[in-house]
Amino acid sequence: MSLKSFAAKIFARNIARKTAQWVNSPIETQEKVFKSLIAKATHTNFGQDHHFSQIQTHSHFVEHVPIRDYEELKGYVEKVVAGEKDVLWPGKPAYFAKTSGTTSGVKYIPITHESIKYQIEASRNAILNYIHETGNANFVDGKMIFLQGSPEMSEKNGIKIGRLSGISAHYVPNYLQKNRLPSWETNCLEDWDTKVNKIVEETVNENMTVIAGIPSWVQMYFEKLNAKTDKKIGDLFKNFQLFIYGGVNYEPYRAKFENLIGRRVDSIELFPASEGFFAYQNSQKEKGMLLLLNSGIFYEFVKADEFFVKSPKRITLKEVQLGVNYVMIISTNAGLWGYNLGDTVQFISIKPYKIIVSGRIKHFISAFGEHVIGKEVEEAMRQAIDGTDARINEFTVAPQINPEERELPYHEWLIEFEHPPSDIKKFIDILDNSLQRQNSYYYDLIEGKILQKLKITQIKNGGFQDYMQSIGKLGGQNKVQRLSNDRKVADALRSKFLK
Repeated sequence: MSLKSFAAKIFARNIARKTAQWVNSPIETQEKVFKSLIAKATHTNFGQDHHFSQIQTHSHFVEHVPIRDYEELKGYVEKVVAGEKDVLWPGKPAYFAKTSGTTSGVKYIPITHESIKYQIEASRNAILNYIHETGNANFVDGKMIFLQGSPEMSEKNGIKIGRLSGISAHYVPNYLQKNRLPSWETNCLEDWDTKVNKIVEETVNENMTVIAGIPSWVQMYFEKLNAKTDKKIGDLFKNFQLFIYGGVNYEPYRAKFENLIGRRVDSIELFPASEGFFAYQNSQKEKGMLLLLNSGIFYEFVKADEFFVKSPKRITLKEVQLGVNYVMIISTNAGLWGYNLGDTVQFISIKPYKIIVSGRIKHFISAFGEHVIGKEVEEAMRQAIDGTDARINEFTVAPQINPEERELPYHEWLIEFEHPPSDIKKFIDILDNSLQRQNSYYYDLIEGKILQKLKITQIKNGGFQDYMQSIGKLGGQNKVQRLSNDRKVADALRSKFLK
């Protein structure tokens, strides 16, 4: 055991002890966070506009602070961008995380010195938790790569602007700098295809032990390595031990990854966003991610099927139930208040509080009242892959309301197969039956002859990457929309990228 891995185990044990303190007192921890946030922001513009000085309880908060998304909070954010102080949080933010929204255009998410500290700690603690649970720390002696956006930043009114992953690159601790790849110059490249080719060059002969990034973009990296060397990733990187990912469900990609790697490696799921770092996988033996309750974020939850009614009920952690689909609402030490992140979650444990990401509140299919969500289609895909010899690169789902022929409407699954199933009918049957078991509304529509069984449209090899490039969203933190209630993504794919 090296000195570095020995020190990592000691550090991991200390962090595990500190984590246990708030894990064992979750409600009290969240109450402290709530009171601290309100107290610190009382004299800000937002705090004065929303009577923070009068807020003592969560019910007071609900009374004074409505749920908002970015568009509804934009008036305050624009004041911060213009250089005003004490608008959403005392002083000015340290950064703006620049993201491209689908409805709001470019979004500027404030990141304060307080919030970036918790972002960095959470990503560090996810790895330390893994070390503490498994006892495996040998990977700290190898090379690590995090596929991310450029760390270069611009500046406006004294506030630096960049992408979250690029901002985070400035906070890599000194003891990891020598282990980290790619080079700074390569990391600064904007063109994703050029960047990945350079990363392949810089890493192909290195002792890679940790690889991190959104699965679809790591897959692209693996495929280029395989094409260059004609080797499985696990043979090329014999000490590759840990895959860290976030942003999308890994399960639909797992079979493809294991084929590319040639063996199974441990993985850690993260739930980060520009707005905050919310959860990480804390066990290799159990599903779900530990909700981070002591990271400057106060959580509220609204049942997803009630979200669009007038004045939906907002509950706190102590009232959540297992298995219910909730919209997660956050208030943070970056000055986001009653903020609708857009993600939906389900609790799979309350001792401790652990979640899975079930989808996006705006990403669903309910053209016929079925309200199919991301978690359901991803679980159906997992079962279809497990039950056949298929492997996939990517997929999305959309309703077909008006088929050209005189037939019933259906859900269209647009799939890019890495290896198509030898029995496509069996694959479709598993998908459809799984969806019917998970979603009673979908089952009723099939049984009632309102919908027919789903259909598959095959997309050509590399089609999803070409599509993402065509809309300017190739690489970085960009993700393929898993399902839609309209035909925008489906029709774009069908128009140019059919197999």
